[in-house]
Formats: sequence, C-alpha cells, structure tokens
Amino acid sequence: MKLGIAFLVLAYGLSQFFRAFLPVLAPDLQADIGAMPDDLATASGVWFLVFAAIQIPIGVALDRVGPKITAVVLFALGAGGGAFVFAAAQSPVHVTIAMGLIGIGCAPVLMASYFIFARTYSPAVFATLAGATIGIGSLGNLAGASPMAWAVTEFGWRETMQGLGFTSLAVAVLMWVTVKNPPMIETAHRGSIFELLKMPQLWPIFAMMLVSYAPAAGLRGLWAGPYISDMYGADVSLIGQVTLVMGLAMIAGSFAYGPLERMFRTRKWVIVGGSMMSAVALTTLALFPAPGVWASAVLLAMIGFGGTAFPLLVAHAKAFFPAHLTGRGVTLVNLFSIGGVGVAQFITAPLHTQGMAMAGGATTAYTLIFAFFLGALMCGLIAYFFATDRTD
Repeated sequence: MKLGIAFLVLAYGLSQFFRAFLPVLAPDLQADIGAMPDDLATASGVWFLVFAAIQIPIGVALDRVGPKITAVVLFALGAGGGAFVFAAAQSPVHVTIAMGLIGIGCAPVLMASYFIFARTYSPAVFATLAGATIGIGSLGNLAGASPMAWAVTEFGWRETMQGLGFTSLAVAVLMWVTVKNPPMIETAHRGSIFELLKMPQLWPIFAMMLVSYAPAAGLRGLWAGPYISDMYGADVSLIGQVTLVMGLAMIAGSFAYGPLERMFRTRKWVIVGGSMMSAVALTTLALFPAPGVWASAVLLAMIGFGGTAFPLLVAHAKAFFPAHLTGRGVTLVNLFSIGGVGVAQFITAPLHTQGMAMAGGATTAYTLIFAFFLGALMCGLIAYFFATDRTD
C-alpha cells in the first residue's frame, strides 16, 4: 500500500507540474504558435474546469470500483495523451484541447490518495497525511519553474512535452502494479452527493473552498509569469526564480497546516489565519502593483503559503461525511476548490485584456487581477465565519 501511495504522490507531482508550467512556456508559445497570455488563461481555465467537472463521476468510481483503476486509466489516457497533443500543437486551440485532456488525467490522483487515507488511517492524522501528500507532490510545482525553463532551453518545448507524455505513461504503469484498493464498505444504501448537499454544515466550507486556492493557483499557474515580465521586463530565468520562490512557499504551507491544527486545536481558525495572510498580500499588490521584483516575490510567496489550506479544509468537511460517501465527499469539495480556480481564470483573462487597453496598461491590468482575487477571498471568508468547527 505504501509503495502505491508513493506512486500516486508522484502522479500528483505531475498534476502540480501541469497546472503550473504555462508561465514558463508563455514566450515560446507566443513566438511559435501565436498563443497570447489571454489564450493561455483560457487553456489554464479549461484545465481547472474539466478537472472540476469530472470530480463527481470520479467520486462515484472511487466508492464503487476503488482508486486503482480510476486513477490509472484516466491518468494514462488524459495526462499521457494530453501531453502528446500539446507537443504537436499548431495553434492556441490545440493547447486548450491538450490542457483539457491533461486536466481529465490529473483529476483522480489526489482524491485516490485521500480516499485511501480516509479508509485506512485515523481521522486525527488525515490533515497531516493530506498536507504531506500535497507538500511532496508540490515538488512538481517547482519543476514547472526553473527546471522547466532549463529543459525548454536545452531541448525545445515540443520535445519537453513529448518527454512528459512518456513519463506520464510510465507512472500510470507503476500505479497499476503497486496501488491496492482498501476494503470497500458494504451497504444497502448507496447514497449520492445530494445527501451531502443537503447538509447545512458543509455550505460555509464549500464557499471557502471555492475561493481559498484560487489566488495561489491562479497566480502561480498563470499570471505570475506575465506579471513579472510585464512589470519588470523579466526574462524566462527570472520568471523561473520568482515562481520557484512562490512554489516553495506553497510547499511550506502544505506541510504547516496539519501541525498548526494540532497545535491550536482548531481547523477553522487556522484556515482563517492563513487566508488573512493571503488577503494582506493581495491588498498590498492591488494598491502597489510594482513594489520591486523581490518584494513582489515575497508577497506572491505569502499568497502561496496562505492559499494551501486545502488539506485542512478537506479534513474539516470530511468530519461531516457518512463513511459510505467518502469518495463522493472528497471529490465534491475538490470540485468546489478546482472549479473556483477555473472560473477565476476565465474572469481574470478579460480583466487583463481590459486593463492592458486602459490608462496605465500593465499596472491597471494587474491591479484589477489582484483586486478580483482579494474580493473573492474576502467573500469566502465572510461565509466561512459561519462554519461549525470540527477537530475530530
């Protein structure tokens, strides 16, 4: 089981990579196939929306056939196939199609791990295990920064994507060999997600899920690269360094939330505290969008650290799930989280376009983007204040 989890974490590392590598490719994609930042925003948004849309059938599959076949089949066909489509792209539309396929492939791997944790380990350590999975898997996020920039420089972006396709297929084979399904729960009452949606305790958590991860994922996965380039004239190397700093902060946050829950004996208020850190940084960038490249890097890192409360939010929601709906429950909350990122990408794309056409150009564009993320986060926090805390 442990070896299987290790390869699921490796697959999740590739998932993190695929949601974060576009900023590094932006200059080459613009030069080779005419893909502008708004096109990449659309492609990134499709990745997240497809990822979110498929969560419900994945939840049913986890509960009924288990994590092994669910993760292996989708990852091989989606992540592997999508990477090959990306490598052959001749237009921005092809990139969008490829990102949609990759989103399908990446969608089950983290939830398969969480399903195994929920069925195998005690609730007291779920948040720590879930956070460690994201923290370790987020090394893939780092690989989408400077290492990706190096690979593209050395081999070219098409060859790099082909290599990622073969890597994804190899990881799928390793998961097939090593992942074992935990014992299934036998019940005459299969249930559905509508049971979960009828639970009022979950709705404040859903609201927070919708916006908590969106600023960190949206900026790290797309806007950080164009922002550093437009505001400071940065090249690919400097973009890679700044996004690496943000990625490291996101890894640190993933590892920190679980121990902080045990230290303070609360999930709710640890999540609120981390989200307020992100809010402070977003406020600063909205008011002062060009404080200096490394000041910007620090503020982006604060957003990244604060925006990694996802495992603790899952643990908070999971405390209310019936055991036989574990798969559907964790995928439902993941739908809200990833869906929120996708919606945010589609909203920020026209904000960027409109801002660039207004007085102030890039300064106005990124002020609008930071202000949008701030407003969304504050709305989620207001709703989350009404959540019932659970520490079991």
